Amino acid sequence: MRRSGTIARQALMVRVGGRNSGRAATATRAEVIYTGVDPGRSLVPVAPHLAIPAPAEPAAESSSLLPGEHTAARRFRFAVVNACTLASLALGMLAIVLAMHDEVRLAAAFLVACVAFDGLDGALARKLGVSSPFGAQMDSLADMCSFGLAAPVVVYASLAHTVPTPAAAVACMLVAGCAAIRLARFNVSPKDGRFFSGVPTTLVAAVLALTVLIDLPLPGVVILGGVALLAFAMVSSFPYAKLARLVKLPAWFWLLPVVGALVDARLTFVMLVAVYLVSGPIMWARAKRV
Repeated sequence: MRRSGTIARQALMVRVGGRNSGRAATATRAEVIYTGVDPGRSLVPVAPHLAIPAPAEPAAESSSLLPGEHTAARRFRFAVVNACTLASLALGMLAIVLAMHDEVRLAAAFLVACVAFDGLDGALARKLGVSSPFGAQMDSLADMCSFGLAAPVVVYASLAHTVPTPAAAVACMLVAGCAAIRLARFNVSPKDGRFFSGVPTTLVAAVLALTVLIDLPLPGVVILGGVALLAFAMVSSFPYAKLARLVKLPAWFWLLPVVGALVDARLTFVMLVAVYLVSGPIMWARAKRV
């Protein structure tokens, strides 16, 4: 019985070898002859106490809007800071509603209040020690609504009867698009304590609101060109000085705009905006030269 089985296996090997010659035949014979166990199966049973446990998955960390300890005082300070951000957002929405009802100058005044609250929430967050990624994202979204949407709407309402409607609409859409790009770029870019990269959206909204509020005696086409220029200045890469650096300028520098405001406040406002816009390309050219 054992001998007949051996003869059958040899006959099978001969037949396989006859059909396939060379290395292929050898491989086929090896496949026929091989009777080992699968590589995935173990010949020796593993004792339960010697088995290697599977790595445990790390527990999901609980997300917190406020980093650090959660005391009642810190929670209250955190709520106050975010209330300022929400106030800026609410004022921006009110500005849109007022502009829709032809209360343009009042809407511009609400935009100026938006700028004040926007500066207040950041200063409070740093002073009270409750800065957080949540607050930064919430501030960015509020800025987009107040400065990227409300400010163009107010400007559009003020230019409705002085320039062609399509031109005013395009200029205002340009401000909204550039504001979105500027805010997104600011969120993902490394921060520089000395300069802004491009004019910040807050400053652009303040300029637009004050332009409407003081009723600049300029042709609508000129104002429209200024709106487009401010939009492009937001997404430019020119360095613009922050307020902290401007405050450190010599006293005589601030004396000039004060005297100018007493003589002609509107002209002084236009000159200050023009000087600030031109300062970016000048500093950029000086840095390139160095």
